[in-house]
Amino acid sequence: MGRKNKHDRGRIAGAEPRGAIIDIGSNTVRLVIYGGPPRAPVTLFNEKVTARLGLDIDKSGRLADESVALAMAALERFALILTDLEITRADAVATAAVRDAENGKQFLKRVKSLGLEPRLLSGQDEATISGEGVLGAFPEARGIVADLGGGSLELVPVGDGEVGEGCSLPAGTLRLPGIGGGDRDKLRDKLKKMIAKDAPSMPASDGDAGDLYLVGGTWRALAAFARDELGFPLTDPHGFTMNRERATDLIKTLSKTDVEQIKASPNVAASRAEFLPDAVQLLHVLLKQYDPQRIVISAWGLREGLMMRQLDKYQLAQDPLLAGVVEFIESRSASPMQATRVAGWTVETVSSLRPGAERLRLAAIMLGLAAMQTEPNLRVSQGVDWAFQKRWIAISPEGRAMLAAAICANSNVLDLPDTITALASKDAVEEAITWGLGLRLARRLGAGSARSLDATRLTREKKSLVLAISKSHAALYSQSAERDLALLANHLGLEPKMRVMGEKKLPEKGEVALLIDQPIKG
Repeated sequence: MGRKNKHDRGRIAGAEPRGAIIDIGSNTVRLVIYGGPPRAPVTLFNEKVTARLGLDIDKSGRLADESVALAMAALERFALILTDLEITRADAVATAAVRDAENGKQFLKRVKSLGLEPRLLSGQDEATISGEGVLGAFPEARGIVADLGGGSLELVPVGDGEVGEGCSLPAGTLRLPGIGGGDRDKLRDKLKKMIAKDAPSMPASDGDAGDLYLVGGTWRALAAFARDELGFPLTDPHGFTMNRERATDLIKTLSKTDVEQIKASPNVAASRAEFLPDAVQLLHVLLKQYDPQRIVISAWGLREGLMMRQLDKYQLAQDPLLAGVVEFIESRSASPMQATRVAGWTVETVSSLRPGAERLRLAAIMLGLAAMQTEPNLRVSQGVDWAFQKRWIAISPEGRAMLAAAICANSNVLDLPDTITALASKDAVEEAITWGLGLRLARRLGAGSARSLDATRLTREKKSLVLAISKSHAALYSQSAERDLALLANHLGLEPKMRVMGEKKLPEKGEVALLIDQPIKG
């Protein structure tokens, strides 16, 4: 046995935790330990116990003894884990069940005896922080956040990077059966009156209607069921989007589907399945109330909002997609700086006006370089899996497909998987192929060295794509470089040309912004 390094005592699978969140909810008690980049935190440990603290609140007004026992056992374990990992930055919060229970204060005293410092959030606090979590995941979000917990429903408007004034309603999943008494028409009517009385308005917009952002485990289970019904290729529920028509069809399906049949759906947790028939009645009311353009599932909510509150303005302004990709590729020995050089070197091959295209292009180049660090037979399949299945933040399904298409083109695989063409338009796919073929030429021309990129220029001249090479590096133009230039030029509908130039006669090139630490745009 080798000696253990004392600096490894607080690590999880080799990663350094930055902090932890303990969420004492009405349905579950959860510990999340996170690390990674501040703007795109990575979950290192995630454990929940279904204590159902809020199960009997409406009947007895108290936290049930059995539920308290389950919660305390979980919290004692969580406190011990934090101590053993030497994590001192832990934010413990309690929500609706503890807030509403007669014995809530006594429960918090017991939690405090474990060495934790629990905070009891008000309903308004809960709504605001959840809204901040959604903005952390969707910086351009505009609409209403509906955070459905076990004991309460929080509704809060978001738009222009700000969270408006929201509300907290006693309509959590544990309370919905009691509200309707088993009668779903009655449930809808009562929810309609409750929401119409206190709910905030959809944020004003000059353009399209706002979106409805659904936060919470029950909504994620809803997305899993919908994904299975549709055969949707992405496995992460975060960012799953439906239009109103699809959501209405889903409500009808789940309203008449037996709970046991819902449980049989391979990706729906059994503990959530029983809540779905009532939850879709709530969704029906929300659709009528807000008439959203889209329904968007957000895996980020209260806990992530608490994490975002720990960041300074500079960190909050960073692009969460690029922050996450940078951390990921550096762990695989790829260089963000090299990716930025390649993005600048290939900038004249880009003519897109697509919003946010430049940040996607840089992310695609970074993932393409990371894929090259693995075995040749795994590069494409593994890279495509990264694009589609990893939880990237602030990216659409089409954006994921563009990343995957670029990774394929980087290896000259132009017979693309059906998943890519199913999620992205033809124009988007063609654009992403350009990114991948540009990366292929840049990295193979001189093994991706900074000097080879400095000694060459790639420019458009009328109907030609010209590779200009300084005399000192003319030997870089091999048969493979000639083929790669032709691949890229032909894809762009241009004629490939190579020109050897004197050291001081290289044409000026365009510049690409170093986007890694820049705010998200588009």
